[in-house]
Amino acid sequence: MAVILSERAAAEVKKIMTDQNMPQETCLRVGVKGGGCSGFSYSLDFDTTANEQRDRVIDAHGVKMVVEKKFDPYLDGTVVDFHDGLDKRGFFFENPNVTKSCGCGSSFQV
Repeated sequence: MAVILSERAAAEVKKIMTDQNMPQETCLRVGVKGGGCSGFSYSLDFDTTANEQRDRVIDAHGVKMVVEKKFDPYLDGTVVDFHDGLDKRGFFFENPNVTKSCGCGSSFQV
């Protein structure tokens, strides 16, 4: 299994890339970094390089998404989605591997 990008999230990524005139080879990099009150936090960034030895490259609804293989134990089965409503707006992660998260939802433990 791998990281899954929802159709809503993919549409928002495409919109951002178009609005910011990003190069054709731009990909969405999904990762994990140390920090936050629970130990780890998610990272979303744009990148123009992917290394087939180091990264998993996934085509998700027309978005090239890359995830470093070393993050598999933390992110396997995670869904990246996008919410656009009156109460909140932004990307969020649904991670089946999380055993504990902080109150604000920005960091987690596996």
